[in-house]
Order: sequence, then structure tokens, then C-alpha cells
Amino acid sequence: MNQARPLIITELAGSHHEIGAEHGRIHRHLIQRGIQVYGQLFYDFVGIRWEEARDRACHFEAQIGQGFPEILEEMNGIAWGAGVDFIDILTLNCRSEIALAHASGGCSAFSLQRHGRQWLAQNWDWRHDQLDNVVALHIKGDGRPELVSIGEAGMVGKVGLNARGIGVCLNAIRSQTCGPGLPVHVALRKILESEDMPSALAVATYDRVCSPAHFLLASAQVGNEGGQAVGLEVQPGEPGRITPRNGIVTHTNHLYAEDTPCPVQDFPRVDSHPRLCRLDALLHDELAEDAGVDEARLFDVLSDHQGAPMSICRHFNPDQPAEERMETLFSVVMNLSERRLTLRHGKPCENDDSLTVTLN
Repeated sequence: MNQARPLIITELAGSHHEIGAEHGRIHRHLIQRGIQVYGQLFYDFVGIRWEEARDRACHFEAQIGQGFPEILEEMNGIAWGAGVDFIDILTLNCRSEIALAHASGGCSAFSLQRHGRQWLAQNWDWRHDQLDNVVALHIKGDGRPELVSIGEAGMVGKVGLNARGIGVCLNAIRSQTCGPGLPVHVALRKILESEDMPSALAVATYDRVCSPAHFLLASAQVGNEGGQAVGLEVQPGEPGRITPRNGIVTHTNHLYAEDTPCPVQDFPRVDSHPRLCRLDALLHDELAEDAGVDEARLFDVLSDHQGAPMSICRHFNPDQPAEERMETLFSVVMNLSERRLTLRHGKPCENDDSLTVTLN
């Protein structure tokens, strides 16, 4: 398989429309290729062509307009800059709601509080087709917190942190539930524009999220505390919550919060539970409470291969059906206390080159 290309930070600033237009202009070719990739993915996963996916995406425009209208301006800007239709960009940003009823992807995520610092980390596992469409966006919006988002070209948000010390990771959940709320990637961007933890939590509890996913949400130091984290199994109803145990929250691609107010059914693939058990073993059993923690140590966790091919770091597996072959496409470690994000593009075990961004 091809190695990941080196990533550089894409600097974006201004109004939502200006940010979108520059995003679209800079990543025009990646966005156009991403539309082709998702056209094939939608057909592989749910048997629909791109035109039908566009029709489905249109149903979410009014919900976005109600909960986060400014982001529609940014999508229009992306479309203008990339030379594509607005509905194409809307469809990319609703891809979870269109495809994840049948494809949960991967992703192993954890939060860790140690020595007065709050950490967030995850692998993002998806189809190899999207490896070269990963982008790192550094956004300075007018009147909004500066933020970094690591995701796919043409999408308004995914995994990242902001200058207020708010960070978020994502685990996909395969479920047939879909209802009122914000699409997953739009909700993630709204979280990244939040001024504080209560407003970030309100995205899940007030705005709600159209389809089930897990948002691992954390913030830097609060008062005399070393930070805080919560796992939110979001959905159209009240989300399930997972609180830290010994300063740790772990999650993969199945629902497991206890006493969820509005339980929904998920359909996890067989690798999700083994990866969660391995994360728990590495962080609870093998990482001593007094052990030093830094980016290299946490990338080691994300590089773990025990139980392969159902391992945390996921590689090409020819024994899986073609439409289910997920691989780790990027790894990210965030030190929220120092507003620092470090990214490895591709599999963390194969690439020591890191891209680091620190927000003021």
C-alpha cells in the first residue's frame, strides 16, 4: 500500500464564508477526488449512487440551518472555492448519516489525565481510499476561538482542539437510528467553536446529533482541577455518558454507557470489543499512575498490534470483504493543557514524522 504523503497545516481565517472559500480553493483537487471516493463508498455500503446520496443530504439542510446556520455559509464557500455544487459539499458533510447505517469504520480513542495534564488521543480508521484526502486545518474565525481540525478535505470538522482547551475525538457507531439534530461532522465543528465545556456539552444535550456516534470530549485545567473528560454516546435523544475511571475514558465502535436515557441499537463489527479491552489493559494495567506521559508514549499505545488483525493499529486485511477493509489513516495526540496537537498521517507504527500545532 502507498505510504501517507507529508501533511502541512492549511491556514484559514475570516468569516465562515471566507474560511470555506479558501478551504475549497486550496484543496480543490482533494475535494473533487473525495466526491468520487464517496460516490463509490456509498454504492459499496448502501447501494446508492451519488445523485441519490445528494437527495438524502438535502433533508439535513434545514436541521443545520436551525442549529448552526453559519456553517452553511462555510459549506457554500467550500463549494465555490472547489468548483462544485453546494449540495456536493453538504453530502460530504452528511456522509455518516448516509453511510454509517451499514459501515461503522474503526477508531480507537482515549482520554487520560495525569500529572495535572489532560490528554486526548485516537486512531482514525477508514477506507484506504481517503488516506490522501486527509487535511489539517488551522482556523482563525472572526470572533470565535482559534481551532485545529484534522479530517477530510471538504468537511467542516472532525477531530481537534481549540484555544480554550476544548478537544474532541470521534468514534463511529453503526446503527440504523437517525433523527432530529446536527449531522455528526457539523456537530463536531460546533464543539470546536465552543468557548467552554458547558457550551460544548450543549451541542450533544441541546442541539443533539442526527445519528449515533461517540464524542470523547475533554477540556484543559478547570480551576484547581487537572482537566475533565466525558464520553458522550450521542444520538437524537439524550446522550449516554461515560465518566473517567482513574482519569481514563476509552472507547471504540460500540455503545456501552450504563443507564442511557434513550437507548438505541448498534451493530458493531467483531473487532470493536477486543480493541476496547486492549486499550483498557494498556492504560489501566500497564501504564503506572506515576509513569511519565508524553506524545511518544501515547503514540506507542496507538501503535499497538496485539490481537492483529483486530488490533488498535489497523492494517490491510485481505481476509475481510473489500468493502470492510479499514486501516488506520491518521493518529492524533492532544495535550489540552498546553493547547498542543500532534498528528501522524498514516499508521503511527510506520511513521515517526509528526506535525505539531500549538495554539496560543
